[in-house]
Amino acid sequence: MHPILLTKHNRLALNYIFAGFFIIAFIVAVLRIVGYLFRDFFLEWGWYFGEADLNVFSAIVQSTFNSAQSSIEIIVPLIAIMALWLGIMKVGEAGGAIKILSRLVAPFFRKLFPELPKDHPAMGSMIMNISANMLGLDNAATPLGLKAMKDLQSVNAKPDTASNAQIMFLVLNTSGLTIVPVSVMALLAAKEAVNPSDIFLPILLATYFATLAGLISVSIYQKINLFDKTILAYLGSLTLIIIGFIYWLTNLSQDQVGVVSSLVGNSILFSIIIGFFALAIRKKENVYDRFIEGAKEGFDVAIKIIPYLVAMLVAIGVFRASGALDILLEGIRSVVAFVGLNTDFVDALPTAFMKPLSGSGARGAMLETISTFGVESFPAKLSAVFQGSTETTFYTLAVYYGAINVTRTRYTVVCGLIADVVGIISAIFIAYLFFA
Repeated sequence: MHPILLTKHNRLALNYIFAGFFIIAFIVAVLRIVGYLFRDFFLEWGWYFGEADLNVFSAIVQSTFNSAQSSIEIIVPLIAIMALWLGIMKVGEAGGAIKILSRLVAPFFRKLFPELPKDHPAMGSMIMNISANMLGLDNAATPLGLKAMKDLQSVNAKPDTASNAQIMFLVLNTSGLTIVPVSVMALLAAKEAVNPSDIFLPILLATYFATLAGLISVSIYQKINLFDKTILAYLGSLTLIIIGFIYWLTNLSQDQVGVVSSLVGNSILFSIIIGFFALAIRKKENVYDRFIEGAKEGFDVAIKIIPYLVAMLVAIGVFRASGALDILLEGIRSVVAFVGLNTDFVDALPTAFMKPLSGSGARGAMLETISTFGVESFPAKLSAVFQGSTETTFYTLAVYYGAINVTRTRYTVVCGLIADVVGIISAIFIAYLFFA
């Protein structure tokens, strides 16, 4: 979903998140100073406000400058990388990649939307939207998604209430199935990752399980027969392939997993690029002109991201410098350790917490994690997988339902959050497999 298209509801949520980081940071900082000045009294009563530090406000103020500077250091290489990938994506779009994907999934979609009349225009819009999302073509996906919602509304008996078809479409949309995680790879490259594409396969696997969970949960609500031969052919075959691949990886050493991930991931990525070029040449498109057209869009997107990047990096930096983030994560770490689980994933959780609420917030959390632990660290890799494996659920619902004035969303949020939770859990297990 395009980061700049913010609705009133989304801006309100971001307002609370953004202000909350600063207010909580201030409260925690004050408590730390009070705890230091009256430490003997508080310790006598068994109270603890975190590590005492009279320089906490100096650290907070310094973090604002460091975070703002860090955002600019990120954006300069990001401009070139986004221009490159959106240029490639524009070539694929011109070559008809979306239409090819649409034809591949059309039989499957007809089974998921049994209430839609045959050859209804909404079917084409939905398939095109999800195909564009899978290819990372946010600029193309959003208009197609809004058109799909309006087409679905034309057969909605209760215009103020979400129909079954609209719920299924939105949950599939928010589960965020992604083939090419362009923006995540671009951000890792901007932070000088050794191999930015090493998150390609983990994101593909995690996002598949998130989508599968969303689809199954909606199907249960709507009593869709998941054992239909067409549905089984699509879901069964894909799931078996992915589970088989994961099982094979579990029998390899960590070094071998890294080699396989790099070889398979980069081979698929470059094959997609070659496929896009071949499709465009076949349609007699001017590949160079289409690339330049997309690259210009990439430049514009990267420039527009700057204010959002600065805002969230500074807010999260302040939250961490005050000690508030450490207190939160240590609390979670203690619970995880108490039940006997490995706690390495806890440092990446801020991205997972932010993603359903705000794409820019999750992006800021991911970059802040990378800056704190290093781009090659496990928390940084897992944070990147979190960023690519689910969508901004509440934002997507606000945009799409708001466009058609639907106020009763029924079980959309429940199923969307089920997909998010499964995506997060899958991302953790898969990141341990690839990067631990």
